[in-house]
Amino acid sequence: MATTRQLHSILSLTLLTLLLSTTTHSEHENDTPISRFQRYLRINTAHPTPDYTSAISYLISQSNSIPSIYHKTFEFSPGKPLLLFTWPGSHPSLPSILLNSHLDSVPAEPSKWLHPPFSAVRDADGLIFARGAQDDKCIAMQYLEAIRSLNSKGFVPVRTVHISLVPDEEVGGFGGWAMFVESDEFEKMNVGFALDEGQASVGDEFRVFYADRIPWNLKIKATGQPGHGSRLYDDSAMENLMKSVEVVSRFRESQFDVVKAGKALNSEVVSVNPVYVKAGVPTHDGFVMNVQPSEAEAGFDLRLTPTTDPDEMKRRIAAEWAPSVRNMSFEIIEKGPLRDCLGHPLMTATNDSNPWWLVFKQAIASAGEKLSRPEILASTTDARYIRQKGIPVLGFSPMKNTPILLHDHNEHLRDTVYMKGIQVYESLISSLSSFLEASH
Repeated sequence: MATTRQLHSILSLTLLTLLLSTTTHSEHENDTPISRFQRYLRINTAHPTPDYTSAISYLISQSNSIPSIYHKTFEFSPGKPLLLFTWPGSHPSLPSILLNSHLDSVPAEPSKWLHPPFSAVRDADGLIFARGAQDDKCIAMQYLEAIRSLNSKGFVPVRTVHISLVPDEEVGGFGGWAMFVESDEFEKMNVGFALDEGQASVGDEFRVFYADRIPWNLKIKATGQPGHGSRLYDDSAMENLMKSVEVVSRFRESQFDVVKAGKALNSEVVSVNPVYVKAGVPTHDGFVMNVQPSEAEAGFDLRLTPTTDPDEMKRRIAAEWAPSVRNMSFEIIEKGPLRDCLGHPLMTATNDSNPWWLVFKQAIASAGEKLSRPEILASTTDARYIRQKGIPVLGFSPMKNTPILLHDHNEHLRDTVYMKGIQVYESLISSLSSFLEASH
């Protein structure tokens, strides 16, 4: 007969076995496309200290379970790794397909969120809350899940398919894709067509973007004679700057009126928005109120369309916004290229002249979906760097009937929308990688 101590040992061992069995079964049950997406979202890659190491390690672990995919990592800028997956095609000499997503995200304010921004909580309605849920960790995992599914069905691409996971897109991409596209490794990839991130659609049709607007950071500085706050005199620094702000505001209104009249989308006009004003003589608790300052400065976020003449824009700024005759000067920081390697606007054709566009459209239709009218993206993505090489790129994120929440509080994506996106990418990847007619 077993002793009490032996019975306790047997019972403990049985309970431990059951616990391990339950845990293993639970982990297996939870290894789904949704749970894999949630785990990626829980990695904090927000600036200023994005955890690129953990993100790349996780993505590699996911790729290890997909046969035929191999990976490389690069570091073109210290501390900013870039991960490249490759799915070799049966005809590797053909121009390849490149799918891009960025690793980083913008910061979040936890106190403004319903759930912690890196918890990836899925609520009762299927909404997954996390920074990066829309912008754009979703597409990275959807690329991998689509290839996982195609692989399991025995599909072999004709063209080689690459996935690039790049750093620092949210801060300009200068240490990531901008350097990557200039590398020998990129040249060897022989990319013929690429997909990058897009934006959600609030309607029933997917949005697709053929160009980005190009950002300029504009600083306008005015100088003038300082004086007592009680005096009235011409050409003070503040007076000159205020005149400049008025002129810039009138230009902004003229562009916005076109949008309000329905003649153009917001992304199809030049936008300019004031972001700061700096002037005055500071004190420990504010400013000296009886001194008119000798210098004043204002900053503007200027976004140019791909067809905007940059030289004409500079002439306007010099002649109207910051004329030297009013003791004004300006500085422009151009945040990316305006023309491709042949001097053409950075746009991808969305008509019959571009065979890749026709394949893209047909793949969307084959997935049972529709596209809205192609757009210029109002903001800016890394796509501009590859367009500069003359390579066609479309911005696309398969999210419809979804509020646009990138960079917003409570960024989220519905689970069913995410899962549908995987199916859409299956159609896109299989169609694009099987296309034989385009030689470049």
